[in-house]
Formats: sequence, C-alpha cells, structure tokens
Amino acid sequence: MRDKGTHARKSHQQERGLIDDVRLPSGAAPMTSRGTKYWDSGAIPLIAPEILGDIIAQVADLGVVVSDAGIVLSVLNNPANESFKTLERWEGLDIRTTLTIESVSKFDARLAEFIAGAAFVRPVELNHTAEGSRQEIPVRYSFHRIGPDGAILLLGRDLRPIAEMQQQLVQAQLSLERDYETQREYDTRFRVLMENTGEAIVFVSVESGQITEANAAAQMLLDRSGDQLINASLASLLDGRKRGDLVEQLAAQAISELGKATDVRLRNGDEPVTLMPTLFRAAGERVLMVRLLPASAAQATADDLDQNLRTLYLEGPEAIVFTSEGGDLISANDAFLDLIDVAQDSNVRGRSFADYLQRGSVDFKVMAENTARAGRMRNYTTKLAGEYGSPRTVEISVTKLIAGTEMIFAFVLRDANRAEASHSRPHPASDESMRSVAELVGSATLKEIVAETTNVVEKMCIETAVELTMNNRVAAAEMLGLSRQSLYVKLRKFNLIGRDGDESS
Repeated sequence: MRDKGTHARKSHQQERGLIDDVRLPSGAAPMTSRGTKYWDSGAIPLIAPEILGDIIAQVADLGVVVSDAGIVLSVLNNPANESFKTLERWEGLDIRTTLTIESVSKFDARLAEFIAGAAFVRPVELNHTAEGSRQEIPVRYSFHRIGPDGAILLLGRDLRPIAEMQQQLVQAQLSLERDYETQREYDTRFRVLMENTGEAIVFVSVESGQITEANAAAQMLLDRSGDQLINASLASLLDGRKRGDLVEQLAAQAISELGKATDVRLRNGDEPVTLMPTLFRAAGERVLMVRLLPASAAQATADDLDQNLRTLYLEGPEAIVFTSEGGDLISANDAFLDLIDVAQDSNVRGRSFADYLQRGSVDFKVMAENTARAGRMRNYTTKLAGEYGSPRTVEISVTKLIAGTEMIFAFVLRDANRAEASHSRPHPASDESMRSVAELVGSATLKEIVAETTNVVEKMCIETAVELTMNNRVAAAEMLGLSRQSLYVKLRKFNLIGRDGDESS
C-alpha cells in the first residue's frame, strides 16, 4: 500500500511538471514530464502560485496585480513592512482612487505606454493617500506582465526611508548654511573690531607660540605686514626672549588673573613694550590674546582713577579681598596671599572667606550683617588663620559694593600682630571694677575676691562682644557661645542694657 501511494504522488508531481520523469546522465539538463527544461535561455522553472506570491512579497515592499483598466485584483504585502498590511482593502478598487491627484496622470501615462508594448517602460514614482491621515506614502513601481489575461504586476519599493533621509540631508544642509552665515557675521564683527581698536593686539597659539591674528595697530608697532606676522613666533620679534619661556610666562600670568604685565623690548626698536595676556580656549586649542602697549601709553596719567585703583590693589601693602554676599572669595591680591601663605589666588578663589577667620562664620556673619545694614564697617579686630602659619591679629574694614544686580563685599585687612597690645582699648568701667577688686584685699576673703574677679572678667567679655558686633545681640551671643536669653540675663545682671541699647534691639 505504501508503494502504491508513493507512486501515485510521484505521478501527480510528474504531471504538474515539478520533478523529473527520468534519471538523466550527469551534466544533462533536467527535464519535466512534459519534455520542457527547467533552465533554458534564461527561463525559470514553473513555480506554484502560492509560492510565487511569497517570493514576490519577499523581494518587494508591495506587490499589486491590476487589470489593464487599473482595477486592483490582488495585493501582496511584505511581512517585514507592517505599514502596508491595511492596503489589502484595495482589492476590487480602481487603483487611481488610492493615488494623489498629481500621481493619477503619471500612472495613466505609464500604463498606456506599457499596454502599447514599449520595449522598456521606466519605473514610476506614485504617491498613495493614507487612510485617515494627510500623510502620503511614496512608492516606486515597476511594470510586469504575468499572464495572457492582461493582468499586470506592479512591484513597489517603499520610498519613505529615502524621503526621510533626503529630508534629513536638506535640514542638515540648511543648518550648515545657517551656521556658515552666523560664522561669517561673527568673523566680520571680529575683523571690524580688530581694525578699529587703537591698541596693538595679537593672538598667539599656546602650543606653537606662533601668531595667528594681528590687527593694524600691531602691524604698525611691530613694523611688519600682516602676512609677515601670521605664523611668525612672537618670541622672534622680541629681544632676548625664548619661545617656550615667553609663552609659559604669559599663560601663567593670564591664569592668575592678577593683571600683571611683562615688560619686553622689540628687536626693531629701543622703546620698551608691555605685554598684557588673556588666555582662552577655542576649538580645543588654548590661545593667548596679547595686548602690546608701548611704555609711553602704558604709564597711567595722574587722573586715571581706574588704573590707579588697579595698581593700588596689585601693589599696595594692605590685603584686599572681594567676596560674594555669601562669603565666597572672588579675588584677592598678593598682600592677602602673603598673610595666609598661599602661592597664587587660584588656590583660594571660590572658597569661603570664613575659612581663614579664627572664629569662622561668626566673624563673617558679624561683618556682613553690619556692613549690609550700614554700608561700611571699620576696625573689626580678629585673627586670620593661614594655611600653614600661626594665626595673625588683623584689623578689617568692610565696604558694601553693588556689582550689577548683586551685592559684594570688599575687605581691607591690616596686619596688627606686632602692635596688638597698642590696639587694645581700655574699658573705663572695667578699670573701675579692677580697682574695686584691689581694694577688697584685706577686707574680704579670697573666695569673695575670686567671685568678684569672675564677675569683672565676665562683664569685660560681654562688653567686648557687644562692641565688636556693633550691639548685635544675636551675633554677640553666638560669639560668646551663649543663648540669646542667657546673654540678656547677663546684660541685666551687669546693668548693660540701658547703656548699650534697649532690650528689643
């Protein structure tokens, strides 16, 4: 029974032409049962309809079988393209109803050309309307005849990925053009600014030490044309300067932000020139903008207040510090760095000024609150704690400044360590108390004298704290390590409220 069934299936396959009728010698072309060859002159073997549909669906994004009148007979979807699954509803419709208006004429022209038997019909790009959306689906179709009944196979390729890529390329091109226009605008501004600036300015690459830009004033001062200055070493234009040493020195000065200048001499003249560097980074490269000031122009006039104040800040013997409202250090001069034994201001910038005060935030809070209220504060005595050295007694004056919309504080510190004794102010009431204590000897016991002495010392401390904090009771209590209530009790005890202010202050 098994042999008969096998033979029957084989006979059926032979009748369909899907297997060979006879076993052929090696190298001979295979034949079907009807005597036709599988492969002959570019022909392909007969393919079952269900298999052909799968092949078409795999090789194209969309396959549409239409009649010569344009009626959709069948729609084959590529399983990998989820967006075309809904297009099966086209079957039985005129394909023109699925096209945009401009695509209908293109389809009719190409269909007529194909039906007329043209030797080669070029593919056509058609736009389908998506149901329930204004979005269009672009598809590129090629035409193929598949039977004697006039059916035409349209193999389509989805053009949306290509359209999206083209759109991205267009956007990228527009973005590049906008960036180019912006760059041209900034470059024009830069050129106008450089040429209309009276100061001689050159831009120097930190890595190579070569000049990359030079304005007209620099060309005149250096007695070189622009072409001669570009790519020339700045050190080669100066007398007795090495490239590496000069660039490192200028970069270090720019980083310190103290505005120090370097005095040099040009090789083409005897007049000294002052170099003022500014360091910045552009396109990943460090660049120095160097202002070249002749000695005659670099000297400040007597009424040049900005320059005189800057020189006082840089060269003055008094320590000067600028802080934010919260106490963060903005800048400090060399005199302050000497007090706290720090090498450069970049090591302290951004830190809290209270870190260097002996009583920390208590000192800063007292000075900041009184200065914010009164505008300035004079002769606040405290100790400054350096990084490595012992604390130094300093007198501090504070001024409130408005920088734009923000409030900052300027501190001027004077070293009072050597003359600390001369700065101590006697308290008349305390002297009276001390004399009273001395008079007790012989008329009172030692225990009574010690108790009285303790009261005198306590009263002196409270008087000093109240005076230092400008009668700010909260700050005085914090300075003495007391609660506000305890401080009021002691003020009443020593009868200091009426003299220093009312109790509500």
